[in-house]
Amino acid sequence: MMFGLALRSLRHRTGAFAAAFCATFLGGTLVMAFASLLDTAVADGVPATSRETLITMAGVVGGWGLIMVAFSVTSTLSLAVRQRTDEIALLKSAGATPAQIRRMIVGEAAALGLAGTLAAIIPALLGGRLLLDLLIDTGQVAPGVQYAFGPFALTTGAAVTFAGSTFAALLTARRTTRMRVTETLLEAGTRSGRTSRKRVVFGLLFLLLGADLAVVTATVMRGEGSDAMQTAGQTSIWVAVGFALLSPVLLRASARLLAVPLAVAGAAGYLARHNLSGRTQQLSGALMPIILFTGIATGTLYMQRVDDAALAAEGLRASVEQDNIKTLNFVVVGMLVLFAAIMLINTLIATTMDRRGEFARQRLTGATPRQVLTVTGLEAAVLTVVGVVFGTVAALCTIVPFTFARTGDPLPDETPAVYAGVVAVAAVLALATSLATTRRALRTPAVEAVAV
Repeated sequence: MMFGLALRSLRHRTGAFAAAFCATFLGGTLVMAFASLLDTAVADGVPATSRETLITMAGVVGGWGLIMVAFSVTSTLSLAVRQRTDEIALLKSAGATPAQIRRMIVGEAAALGLAGTLAAIIPALLGGRLLLDLLIDTGQVAPGVQYAFGPFALTTGAAVTFAGSTFAALLTARRTTRMRVTETLLEAGTRSGRTSRKRVVFGLLFLLLGADLAVVTATVMRGEGSDAMQTAGQTSIWVAVGFALLSPVLLRASARLLAVPLAVAGAAGYLARHNLSGRTQQLSGALMPIILFTGIATGTLYMQRVDDAALAAEGLRASVEQDNIKTLNFVVVGMLVLFAAIMLINTLIATTMDRRGEFARQRLTGATPRQVLTVTGLEAAVLTVVGVVFGTVAALCTIVPFTFARTGDPLPDETPAVYAGVVAVAAVLALATSLATTRRALRTPAVEAVAV
């Protein structure tokens, strides 16, 4: 019965689950595309050097991609479930047991994961072929290597999208079903929620891991040349993930610190601060991709620029292995830009469209559409500022230790244009998506939207 309810819920809530499906579909495409390089590597007749390059590309980039995909799927599914706390509260009031609600939520996620896996097969096949062509064109894989898409790609994609979606839903459902009916109703009314202790603990652990790698890079890896990338490259990733996990706490604290600047904007600033403080669980989903994008992209790009400059100063040409690393770094950044953009856009669309009733009530009490747009614009601006600040801290955890280990100087002698470009992309994505979605939500007459 609950599985049938799950399928009907998906059919009637296509908009609410669109973000989760998009995350599973693109995640499956990304992971299967890189995993197919393993299928290609183990085929007969592949030269040893080409096999090593393919395995490295699939293992390193695909591994980090898997982490980001799992992060994205968990985030979007958790958001979709949190937006339905009122519905879940009503089911509990009507007599539904925690086990039944869990089966409904997990059934929805399983259906999404299966659909995402099947839909991702053809795009992943084409994407993997493009990756192989890129490696052949850059001379890192022999021209005669034939592309293969087989069991490694299919099993890895299924594990990430189907099993990952189901596991993420199970974790989210477990928290929701453990709450009493009154607590669920209260959370449904306030749209707030406490940050779990486990999330805080894991966030702090990732920060400590990043700090440890930064120290290792600056000390143990000093004078090791390009090999220092092995530890430095991971540093910004783990620190950014740690900050992303702590994003509700960071957003709540930042809203308090920015109370005075927001007060300058008058009523709109007051409402923006109130929303940022009261909707931290929902809005933190948009903060996470900004932190990840700013931190990892900035750290990786500047690390590569520092290494290129050091090689030029030493009068050395990059080896095949160093070319592989450079390709890996740029692929990671490109993959990150794509996924961060998708996470940010999906989260902002889902969060903003869920607030149509709130916008309608504001308009019925006298707020103009322009004032509502000002509020959401201020919220997006705060999210961008906070995300860029903590993303920059994460990036510096890679840039400073690596520059010191590679050149002996604490900071790179590089142009700030790269950093400005990263910040500009983050700001445009956040502001444009938030304002465009709010404009769309305001098209519905207030009297009709208030019932949503």
